[in-house]
Amino acid sequence: MHPDWQWRVVALAMMVGLAAAAPGRAAEEKASEKKEADEKKADVQKEEHFEREIKMTITTNYLLYLPPGYGTQKKSWPLVLFLHGSGESGNDLSKVKFHGPPKQVAAGRKFPFILVSPQAPLSGWDLQTLNALIDDLIEKFNVDKDRIYLTGLSMGGYGTWSLASESPDRFAAIAPICGGGVPEDAQKLKDLPIWVFHGAKDDVVPLKSSEEMVDALRKLGSKKVKFTVYPDAGHDSWSATYDNPEFYEWLLKQRRGEAQP
Repeated sequence: MHPDWQWRVVALAMMVGLAAAAPGRAAEEKASEKKEADEKKADVQKEEHFEREIKMTITTNYLLYLPPGYGTQKKSWPLVLFLHGSGESGNDLSKVKFHGPPKQVAAGRKFPFILVSPQAPLSGWDLQTLNALIDDLIEKFNVDKDRIYLTGLSMGGYGTWSLASESPDRFAAIAPICGGGVPEDAQKLKDLPIWVFHGAKDDVVPLKSSEEMVDALRKLGSKKVKFTVYPDAGHDSWSATYDNPEFYEWLLKQRRGEAQP
């Protein structure tokens, strides 16, 4: 057979093969397209956005102490917000006087600042309520907004860490006592003056709870965190703290946004 004829036979065979394969590929493509269309049809979920303004009423009871001279001078006063422990929760406001600054005021001690001591419900501290309370106090009283301080013990120590992490720009300084927080929140607090207190023999809230927060702050380079550990104290590390005049001297020196040595 002449070579040209051989080539023509091969070419013809290839054409026949391609022609035979074409319908198969077309069918596969149609099947694939149909599958994609069916999948899209099966996913009937739509991306939507929800937004609605709601109004809610929040309430809390609190003890209010106004310093000597309040109301007789046109000046703004420091505000100390004190958060009690779990044992003082509920609706009996007199329990809030069991410990801390409210106890000292009840015993006749005078302070050069406004002291507000709210009572938590049995469910614990609510940050939204505490922030709303501070807003209300600023509206009603002559509060120096650059000298708002936060301190608390045990459950109130946890509340101190949490509220400060929620609103770090609101406070001039905080002092959590025998509490604990979330180390990941340290980034929000690294520029805030903080004095932490804990008892080395605390069998209710482990010393580690405070150590973790202090370590996290120091790893971030915080120069404003102080840590006092009472070597012989158990859970009650607040009595020694609130009885110490140096504590209040340090607290009242702090101002929001002010550079500290």
